[in-house]
Amino acid sequence: METLVALTERPRSRAELCELTGVSASTMRRALAEFEARVWVRKDGHEYTATRLGEVVASGMEALIERVETERRLRDVWHALPDEVGEFTFEARSATTVTVAEYDAPYRPVNRFRSLVRESNGLRFVGVDVGLYEPCKDEFRRQVLDGMEAEVVDSPAVARYMCATYPERCAELVESGNLTVLVHDDLPPYGVTVFNDRVAISGYDHESGGVTVLVDTDAPAAREWGESVYDAYRSEARPFDTAAVVG
Repeated sequence: METLVALTERPRSRAELCELTGVSASTMRRALAEFEARVWVRKDGHEYTATRLGEVVASGMEALIERVETERRLRDVWHALPDEVGEFTFEARSATTVTVAEYDAPYRPVNRFRSLVRESNGLRFVGVDVGLYEPCKDEFRRQVLDGMEAEVVDSPAVARYMCATYPERCAELVESGNLTVLVHDDLPPYGVTVFNDRVAISGYDHESGGVTVLVDTDAPAAREWGESVYDAYRSEARPFDTAAVVG
């Protein structure tokens, strides 16, 4: 696979391919002979290059390997995500990023979410609120105060806790006019954030409270699903009483 992909980039000699892939000369000789027999590559002097057919095959192999790698990353955290994620995670021609928390990097999904907040000028959120985790909380606050329009559907308990714990910060956000807070008594066990050009789905370990995975994508199917989820909960939500916060 690596050999064929390398030959789609530019012509290479057998020695160069051996050095690039780390395989022996005899193994490379057999591989190239097989590729030639399949008309995936052609030899021109001392160099090999991919044919058009070889380019198509290499592209398909890369897509397959990428899907397998995505499946491997999701395998242990799939249960934390809604089933619908499977319908668009592997969608062709979409830019999908899967960020999984690791033992030595537990905040990797949160940091990815923070970068998405930083790059957006608007968001709508429903579910378990990843934006309340450090270091997202300060980034979210800065962006809203700088003009980002945000609408969130949270649980009443979370909204009350945030106002009681961070009264001055919450007052700032409310008074900015850029944040709308709604509350719902029965939120999904995951989070859905609709950004300007991406949708992010966050999964959680509800025993530890940690964010285990974040899938963000520009797939049209994901956006349609994310907006439908948000709209369904928003239609049942009620405004959060901010009078005590700014009063």
